Amino acid sequence: MADADLDVVIRQLARQLHTGLMTRAKERRDRLNGLAAKAKGKETGERFKMMAKATMEQATAAAKRLQMSADNVADSYARSMRLAASAPVAVKAEKKAKEDKPAKKAAKAKAKAKKAK
Repeated sequence: MADADLDVVIRQLARQLHTGLMTRAKERRDRLNGLAAKAKGKETGERFKMMAKATMEQATAAAKRLQMSADNVADSYARSMRLAASAPVAVKAEKKAKEDKPAKKAAKAKAKAKKAK
């Protein structure tokens, strides 16, 4: 994992969090559905069923937001690393061009001096 790109690690961690979140939500849903089955009154049973449904809706929405955020972060990191990898080459080329300009000017001056003689 030392060689792994960080964007891959971010996606793996998000997948683990997503799995854990959905597992806990399903456990809570099952518990609430169990309470609904044991409820003595019809209204109480309906309330527990509604809570179980709302729990799954909220957990699903949270998991989607978590996954979307992780994807955005991983994509942003990968893009910045690509830009950083290509930037030093451009900087080196610019430095080389700047260094070559005085040498070219000196060579032109020598050529003009030879022509003048």
